[in-house]
Amino acid sequence: MIKADIVNEISKNTGIEKAVVLATIEQFMESVKGSLAKGNNVYLRGFGSFIVKKRNQKTARNISKRTTIIIPAHNIPAFKPAKTFMSQVK
Repeated sequence: MIKADIVNEISKNTGIEKAVVLATIEQFMESVKGSLAKGNNVYLRGFGSFIVKKRNQKTARNISKRTTIIIPAHNIPAFKPAKTFMSQVK
């Protein structure tokens, strides 16, 4: 399912215009991205959490050049589904 499919389904089920649904979804995604960029997590009860995970510094190897490099510590976005959501998928 892609974003267009989600917009079509919500529009069909609610009777709201597709343009309004698309604008709402776009704004939701921007809000989540902005919050994660600031280091804040987003919690949606019954669905899951968009969280920021911290990756520690690590050493990696380039096998072809036979060198090692250090990958610095960094943050990555992640999604943790809620227990009710997980039980529905299983």
